[in-house]
Amino acid sequence: MRLPRFDHMKPESLEVSLAFLEMSGKKARLLGGGTDLLVRMKYGLSRPDTLISLKALPELSGITADNHGNIVIGAGVTLSNLAKNPIISEKIPVLKKAVLSVASKHIRNMATIGGNICLDTRCWYYNQSQLWREAREACHKTGGSVCHAIKGSDRCHAINSSDTAPILAALNASLRVVKKGSERFIPVKDFYNNNGFQHTVLAPEEIITSIAVPSGGEPINAVFIKSSSRKGLDFSIGSITAATKGNSRKCALLRLVVGSMTSAPLFLEKTAQLIIQSGLNEKSIEIAAETARAELGPVTNLFTRAGYKRDLIQALVKKCLNDLLKQMKAKRS
Repeated sequence: MRLPRFDHMKPESLEVSLAFLEMSGKKARLLGGGTDLLVRMKYGLSRPDTLISLKALPELSGITADNHGNIVIGAGVTLSNLAKNPIISEKIPVLKKAVLSVASKHIRNMATIGGNICLDTRCWYYNQSQLWREAREACHKTGGSVCHAIKGSDRCHAINSSDTAPILAALNASLRVVKKGSERFIPVKDFYNNNGFQHTVLAPEEIITSIAVPSGGEPINAVFIKSSSRKGLDFSIGSITAATKGNSRKCALLRLVVGSMTSAPLFLEKTAQLIIQSGLNEKSIEIAAETARAELGPVTNLFTRAGYKRDLIQALVKKCLNDLLKQMKAKRS
C-alpha cells in the first residue's frame, strides 16, 4: 500500500507550527514519529492534505525537573530516549517499564511520548483495508451510525491502546496544550473521552507541548502490567496500573487504571475504594479482583472474547495488587 499525496511542512519553531496549524485547520495532521499515522494513511483511515512535522522543535524536547516537584517531559521526546533518561529511571521507574512495553525497539526509536498519548483508537472492524471496510455498513468511526463491535450502541467503542496513558493518569500527570495565543493544562485523566470516534479533548488547532509528572512529596508505590500475545510488537490485550501512597494497612490514596479494554483509560474507583477501606491483604485482594470484573462494564471483542477480558481483568487486578503489596513489604524491610 502506498501513501496518498500530501504536503509536508517542517517548521523550525512552535510559534510557526501553531500558525501553520491554525491556517490548515482540520485538513492538517501533526507528525511526530509517524509510526501510527503513516500506517493509517496507507490504509486510507486518515487523509490529511498536510503533515506538519514536529521533530525539529526544540520546545518539545528535553526532560527536566521544575520548581513544583514535577518531572517535565517534552512531547517530542522519543520513547527510547525517555526510557534511558536517568531522571525517569530514578524518579518514575514505572513509566520506564510502560514505555519499554511499547512495540519494538525500532518503533520506540521513532515514536514520541506525545504521539503515544494521542494514539488513535483501534477496532477490529475499522483497522482494515478500505476494501474490507466498504464491505460493511459505515460505522460511527467512518461517518455512519452503527457500532459493529457492540450492536445497537449509540457511540463508537474502538479501544484506546496507549500503553503510557494509564500510568500517566494513575500518577496524576497533566498535559500542557497550546494553540496560537493561548495555553491550557489538562490532567491526563480528563484528556480522554469514552468515545472511540472523538477520543480526546484536543482541538484541531492545539498541540501538546509537554507532560508534567508529579514526583515530590511522599514516595509513591506503583505497578504496571501489560498482557499481550507477544512481549514485543503487539498492542495490549489489557493492561493495568496501580499507584498508591501509604502502606498496606492504610492506603491514603489508590488509583487503579485499566488500559486497552475501553475507549478511554478506565479508573476502577469501586475496586480502589474497597482497598482504601479494608487495607491491602490477601482477603481484600480477592474481593477487589471480583469487584473489578463487575466494574469493567461493556467491553468489545477486539482480538479476544468479551468474556475472556472479564477473566483477564480479574487476574490483572489480583496480580497488580499482590505486586503492590510485595513492593510495600520490600520497602519496609
